[in-house]
Amino acid sequence: MPEITTSRRLDQPLLGRTRFEVDPEWFARLSEKIARFLGTGRFLAIQTVVVIVWIILNLTAWIGSWDPYPFILLNLVFSTQAAYAAPLILLAQNRQDDRDRVSLEEDRARAERTKADTEYLARELAALRIAVGEVATRDYLRGELDKLCDRLGAPEPATERARGRGRTAAREAGG
Repeated sequence: MPEITTSRRLDQPLLGRTRFEVDPEWFARLSEKIARFLGTGRFLAIQTVVVIVWIILNLTAWIGSWDPYPFILLNLVFSTQAAYAAPLILLAQNRQDDRDRVSLEEDRARAERTKADTEYLARELAALRIAVGEVATRDYLRGELDKLCDRLGAPEPATERARGRGRTAAREAGG
């Protein structure tokens, strides 16, 4: 028996060979396109025209009556269409549910981040209000210095005395 002299080994796969690869999502995308088309008025109009032409051609027997009056073949076509349309529509709905679920999870995460940011800002604002409430203002310091000067019996500086009198007079006039 003659020996086969090929350079190819049958126990090892070919390296340079291209494989037929299929995108796993192509059928799902196709089914979504079909499901979207099935739900349009255009599809209903086309189907209505086809059914009317089918019935007219079969009743007048112009081409030969391939589907006589009870239109059993037309019913078979509708049944086949329904048998394929229902799973395609369900597949499209499942994909939409998956997209909605992902969108909902992203919305929840965004809402949690927004809530955390809002709570953080509220705490920071409260801390700033407390800190500002504890800060000594210029008027407070002047009043305390005036009280201290009165206790010590020291005369007020001339410029401060004029400001103090103006403030005192304004306070007395205002109430």
